[in-house]
Amino acid sequence: MSIIHLSAVTGEEPTAADLAAIEREWPLIAAELDLLDAEIAAINAGPHASELETRRVRRAKRHVLEIGRELADREPGSEVVA
Repeated sequence: MSIIHLSAVTGEEPTAADLAAIEREWPLIAAELDLLDAEIAAINAGPHASELETRRVRRAKRHVLEIGRELADREPGSEVVA
């Protein structure tokens, strides 16, 4: 996956290719946000975290890995890092 560099100083707009890259990566971004939400809820619960909160974190982690794997399989020339 690439990190898109845009200069805020010069006011450059993202190109169509930049926007397409973001669109391709959006499912992974959304899954990572879901994982973050689950982790925050578990942390806020502290030692009183329920099994449901723990399962939600595990499920969100698994989802991030699945989407990342799908993205890596779809993108030609991508390397699988173990």
